Amino acid sequence: MKNKQTVKDQVMKRLKEKPIMMKIIRGVSLWVVGLPLWIAPASAQESRPADNAQGKRGIAIPEVTIYGNRPLKEIGTQQTRFDSLALKENISLSMADVLTFHSPIFVKNYGRATLSTVAFRGTSPSHTQVTWNGMKINNPMLGMTDFSMIPSYFIDQASLLHGTSSVNETGGGLGGAVKLSTQPTMDEGIDLQYIQGIGSFRTLDEFLRLRYGNNHWKASTRIVYSSSPNDYTYRNHDRKENVYDENMNILYQYYPKEKNRSGSFKDFHLLQEIYYDSRKGDRVGWNTWFLHSNRELAMLTVDHGNETDFENRQREETLRSVLSWDHLREQWKLGVKGGYIHTWMAYDYKRDLGNGVMAQMTRSRSNIHTFYGEVESEYYIGKRGLLSAQLTGHQHLVESKDKNIIQQDGNKAVVGYRKGRAELSAALSARWRPTDRLGLSAVVRQENYGNRSTPVIPALFVDGVLSEKGNIVAKASISRNYRFPTLNDLYFLPGGNPLLRNESGWSYDAGVSFAVGRKGVYALSGSANWFESYIKDWIIWLPTTKGFFSPDNIKDVHAYGVELKADGDMTLGKGWQLAMHGTFSWTPSINEGEPRSPADQSVGKQLPYVPEYSATLTGRLSWHSWSLLYKWCYYSQRYTMSSNDNSLTGKLPPYFMSNLTIEKGFSLHWADLSLKGVINNLFNEEYLSVLSRPMPGIHFEIFIGITPKIGKK
Repeated sequence: MKNKQTVKDQVMKRLKEKPIMMKIIRGVSLWVVGLPLWIAPASAQESRPADNAQGKRGIAIPEVTIYGNRPLKEIGTQQTRFDSLALKENISLSMADVLTFHSPIFVKNYGRATLSTVAFRGTSPSHTQVTWNGMKINNPMLGMTDFSMIPSYFIDQASLLHGTSSVNETGGGLGGAVKLSTQPTMDEGIDLQYIQGIGSFRTLDEFLRLRYGNNHWKASTRIVYSSSPNDYTYRNHDRKENVYDENMNILYQYYPKEKNRSGSFKDFHLLQEIYYDSRKGDRVGWNTWFLHSNRELAMLTVDHGNETDFENRQREETLRSVLSWDHLREQWKLGVKGGYIHTWMAYDYKRDLGNGVMAQMTRSRSNIHTFYGEVESEYYIGKRGLLSAQLTGHQHLVESKDKNIIQQDGNKAVVGYRKGRAELSAALSARWRPTDRLGLSAVVRQENYGNRSTPVIPALFVDGVLSEKGNIVAKASISRNYRFPTLNDLYFLPGGNPLLRNESGWSYDAGVSFAVGRKGVYALSGSANWFESYIKDWIIWLPTTKGFFSPDNIKDVHAYGVELKADGDMTLGKGWQLAMHGTFSWTPSINEGEPRSPADQSVGKQLPYVPEYSATLTGRLSWHSWSLLYKWCYYSQRYTMSSNDNSLTGKLPPYFMSNLTIEKGFSLHWADLSLKGVINNLFNEEYLSVLSRPMPGIHFEIFIGITPKIGKK
């Protein structure tokens, strides 16, 4: 069994001893999806000239074979890791785009460069916990994360923890968790990269990265700036135009083409990182991420007014910062982290009342301060046991109000709240591998939110090698989990409900994975997993007789299904390489609660905006310095109403999406250059992700990248 990290260390050691260009090591690319099991045998290859990604000639390094156990920390977990090529595909991608084409998660997209949330295993967006360098970044007011605000170029490592596996990282992930992190560069010296992107709808994307490293220090600065009027054309299926004859008889009808109105955006991101490694077991890291966003909220397809009569704008400034210290020894590790998040959000809605003057209808402002701290320790008992403990705290201070609402008596109405809440989470875990083929893990977690606490949250995991031939590994897990109401759920005025109960549920997972291959020829791996969750006291906002919405615990949800994944890599000879990745999920998510009234038709129905079927496929064909990438995704029909109404507005039809990318690398004596062309929505699909939110048809992007060879020959 190969240990991935050890192989990497050995290869880096050889690189330092012999500074030559390295071809991709074929045998090392074999891995089991969701379980880092490096089992495929490797053998040394004869050194021979090879073409690298930039077209230069080099020598392939012989493979290094290292045998070891599967990581103890990942016993029985259902995990999906994203390839670095998917994260760094192009600078215009957000994590919403990466999740859409490389995972079984449904991404609910309100339009290009607008709110993007996820439905993980049939749950709601607030049931997916998201961490960045260990710190939770879910909005404490809404409980969810906008993945359109996370540029994939700022993420070095990303993974999904499915269902029960999220308990290893944090509580509250009834659907799962998304782990995002940044990593120090391995290179020494100075490295500069600049990428310019130009796309349809007068879209401009710019990326700049400056890195420096030596034996102890690593520093990196990354900047992304994107802007666009975003005035794409779409066919409006919510509006019909009539064509008349001279007698005013209707000859025929058609759906007109319209432009996306009031959808411009300007997003700026800055990421600063500094790392220090004492080379004696102590590592210190500082990561700071600042974003400034100014986005118009595009008009709906059912809005027939003039765009100059409205202004609907959302602005955001967020600062996230994490300071970490890791103390490493041969058998144990101590990690300490501290962090801070400040988010300022503004929403303004203005409209012309008919006199040419724009009247301010809504002027909402929110300020969020979050303080974060974590202590984590691990102790290895020989090579077969691991004990770990984790204590995490988040302190939220939130002020949310509308500064523009005036009552009839002339006083300002109270809309919003000012609250604080402390969140504490403690976990103990024990992992044991009694034999090379069997692994056992137990996690116990306790959570406190303000003056509330959960019962003990247990999780049990097991995995075992069924057959070394084919590297067949079976795994299973069970856990209980809880999610506390968000601050908006409890305190928003008007409508908040401080009497809400915690959502709770039991989750079960079982699956099998395999990995086969032939040295230097092909590698094939895949997995099939069954999951099942029972969630009680599901929170949903409903209209009241007083004219506003209010949340209540009204549903018991049964979510279950199947997830399939497959990966393949093949060497076709003469410089040709083919890599493919595919996923498929079947996700019924059924409301099994009691009817609230005789007219309640939601019981026994699929939850709104949760597709029952989804699939993705990506294929990359490479030849020397050329690369061709095809991405495809499919979502089945989604209902917009809890009653699963089959009317035109009660459901959204299924759709598929295809993107195509071609890239060429050039190596000059002074710099490496890259030229990339992208076609999005290749077949000009007319679709909606959310009701009445227009989506673009076929559109194009071109990216030019330059990496000067500073101090390099």
